[in-house]
Amino acid sequence: MENRSENKIIITVSGVDRIGIVAKVANILAENQINIEDIKQTIMQDYFVMFLLGDISKAKKSFKEIKECLQKAGEELQMEIWVQKKQIFDNMHNI
Repeated sequence: MENRSENKIIITVSGVDRIGIVAKVANILAENQINIEDIKQTIMQDYFVMFLLGDISKAKKSFKEIKECLQKAGEELQMEIWVQKKQIFDNMHNI
């Protein structure tokens, strides 16, 4: 189970809701062979929030490159996008 966790990433997207947020993030992931394993989103008073679990085991780019690409997309969308490895996320929440 631990080895599989190494290939998982958590992506958090938040900001003012607009058209194309999910499409932009999903296209970046698809272009890099990253599988979306789970996705949750909600709108809270015009504020969009999305959590996504992705598998990067077949990714074309390094974790750092993927993170930079998604953060650039966040800037273009005027959204906050955070990307972290699930393993680190799990460890932070076990303390």
